[in-house]
Amino acid sequence: MSDTTVFTPASTPESAGIPSQAVRRFVERLDTERICMHGFLLVRHGKVAAEGYWSPYSGDSMHRMYSVSKSFVSLAVGLMVDQGKMHLDDQVVKFFSDKQPEQVHPYLESATVRDLLMMATPHNSTTYTRTDKDWAWTFFNKIPSHPPGTIFSYDTSATVTLTTIVERISGLPFLEYMRPFLLDPIGFSPDAWCIQCPEGTSWGGSGVICTLRDMAKVAWVCMNGGRWGSRQLLPEGYVQAATSKQIDNSLGGNRGYGYQIWREKDNGFAFRGMGSQLAICYPDKDFLFACTADTQGADLNKEGGRRGILDAMRQELYAELSDAALPANPGAHRSLERKIGTLTILPQDGARKSAMAGRIDGTWYAMADNPMGIERMRLVFDGDEGTWEYTNAQGDNRLRFGIGGMVAGEFPQRNYFGPRIGTAPGTPYRCLASAAWVEPHKLDMLIYITDHYLGSLRISMAFKNDEVSVLMVKAAEWFLDEYQGFAGGAVAGAQH
Repeated sequence: MSDTTVFTPASTPESAGIPSQAVRRFVERLDTERICMHGFLLVRHGKVAAEGYWSPYSGDSMHRMYSVSKSFVSLAVGLMVDQGKMHLDDQVVKFFSDKQPEQVHPYLESATVRDLLMMATPHNSTTYTRTDKDWAWTFFNKIPSHPPGTIFSYDTSATVTLTTIVERISGLPFLEYMRPFLLDPIGFSPDAWCIQCPEGTSWGGSGVICTLRDMAKVAWVCMNGGRWGSRQLLPEGYVQAATSKQIDNSLGGNRGYGYQIWREKDNGFAFRGMGSQLAICYPDKDFLFACTADTQGADLNKEGGRRGILDAMRQELYAELSDAALPANPGAHRSLERKIGTLTILPQDGARKSAMAGRIDGTWYAMADNPMGIERMRLVFDGDEGTWEYTNAQGDNRLRFGIGGMVAGEFPQRNYFGPRIGTAPGTPYRCLASAAWVEPHKLDMLIYITDHYLGSLRISMAFKNDEVSVLMVKAAEWFLDEYQGFAGGAVAGAQH
């Protein structure tokens, strides 16, 4: 396959050995299970067999990839090893004389680049917290628990440390270092970027922001031994090692781990990011499945979410792959294209109307002390939309929501992180908000944060006589903390 034909569209899914009906069943199943998908991409034999996005996302959307970023860092390390700028058996302390304590613990002193790539550090968990000012420093100053290179323990500070090494040697953000060798030749988005750690290095453990196609292209290069068409962009030996089992992690129900890359069923391997950012490669089938989503809440509940996506992919797509092209099926293909053209993030499920709406419309409720610090709140209805107004420590806030549909806007809180962790730019995050009546007296609200930080907030408001009960549940890393818990209140001025 020539460089220019890689990732061009297949004429139909059938021409790539995937039935259009199977792709439609896959998409319909995701919506039936109400999984918050953002996009999916199927690549077979180097051709894009099918692609779709749930509005307002599109193929041009820059999307947070979370821990998929770790796999990118691994490839940057591989390039440096190939260029002789570092070695897998280098002790990591040699790169950090400025961040070590006076007496380095022997476990840390012996830890190698290879150990960190395998998530076999001497630490039992990630060493930094959101309040630490220098995340790489914490790796060398937290007391370790066991010898390195022995047991798998998922440790994002390992990737932070590897990223720092790459950036210290290259003098560039790691994505910029990779551009001439890998990213530019495959058409990786020039405006892709990475959130920074507090100390200013790239947050290679979680911060890459790029398109779904960008992620899939990098994975496809790995599935093809480091090649893009006829060009060898990554060292073949390193890619083979990175995507192979280097350490056992079956205690956590997994199938092995390479160098910042997960092993999967059927000789597969994957880039995995929180919230179901996924690129799963099956070299034996020449098949790549990639998707973006926000399933953080579902993943916490162990229902739907990433498990639901993987089950649907395995049962509706992987099981239907044909080794040869399938007969054309124009009707099924047109049906699939119509379905893909109407994909949209689903709003809160429930009734659009309730008699309760007229009784509470515009009524202020004074709230008792609560974990959210909300002093008062009210709902104002306007046809198929509404506004939630509330006062908290920040002041007066307003959030517009749809009823039976999503409304795009900005979440009122303004004290969240931006391009660098630890620094709040003071601007709100973009969001989608909807509400519906799940019982005649109970309105549930569903809010998705759709910015460079992804998350969700679910709110249940139950009304009884002149009283209200509120429950808020958030699923977001390091924000929306002010929106978690129960609250009670009564119509302002009512006697109790």
